[in-house]
Amino acid sequence: MPRGPHSAAPSFARTAAAYERSRPGYAPAAVAYLVEQLDLAPGRVVLDLGAGTGKLARQLVSSGARVVAVEPLAEMRALVPAGIEALPGTAEAIPLPDASVDAVTVAQAFHWFDEDAARAEMRRVLRPGGALALVSNRRDETDALTRAFGETLARHRAHPPLEPLPSGRAFPHVRRVDSFADLAESESSIAMLEGEAHAAALADFAALGGGELHYVTYVEIEPDG
Repeated sequence: MPRGPHSAAPSFARTAAAYERSRPGYAPAAVAYLVEQLDLAPGRVVLDLGAGTGKLARQLVSSGARVVAVEPLAEMRALVPAGIEALPGTAEAIPLPDASVDAVTVAQAFHWFDEDAARAEMRRVLRPGGALALVSNRRDETDALTRAFGETLARHRAHPPLEPLPSGRAFPHVRRVDSFADLAESESSIAMLEGEAHAAALADFAALGGGELHYVTYVEIEPDG
C-alpha cells in the first residue's frame, strides 16, 4: 500500500473500514486466469504484495495455494480475513526468505512502490520460474452511473490519478455499492481533502446514492519476476 513521494498512508489508515466495505474485488474470470497462469495449487506459495485488506488474497485461497499477504498498514492488515497469513512489510523490504514463493501478485498497489527496489526484492523472494502478476480494477465509464461517479471524483480529487494506463488481459465485472460516499472515502484523493472541501465532496457523492458500478479487471503477467 501507500509509500513514496505521493504517500497517502494516513488517509488509507483512517479509511480502512470504508475501503473494505466498498472497494470491489476482482473479476472471478480474472482470478481464474491468474490461478491458471501462475499454476496456483496445493503446495505452491503466492505472495500478495501491498495486499491492503486482502481483496485479492481472499480470492486466491480457493486455489489451494498458501497465500501470504504483506501490507505495511496495521489498520489494513487487521481486516485481512482469518486463515490468510498477513505480515507487516513493504515491497522494498519483503519479510520473506530468498526463493520462498512461486508467484507474486500486486493488486492496485504497484504505483505506490519504489519500482527498482521493489523489483529487486521480488526477484529475491521468487523461486526460479516464478512470475509477477499486476492486477488492477478500472471503472468502465461507458456505463452512465459509473461515468457519473468518475465525473464527481474528477471534480473533487486532491491529486490527479497516480496509476498508469492498464494493460494485459481484460475481464469485465459489476459491483453493487450501497454508498458512493463510502467508496469515495476509500479513494486517497478524496480522503486527503480536509474541512469544507472534504464535506462538499462527500455530499456530492451521497447525492448520487449507490448502485451498480461497472469495472474491468486487467491482468498483466511478467514471467521470471
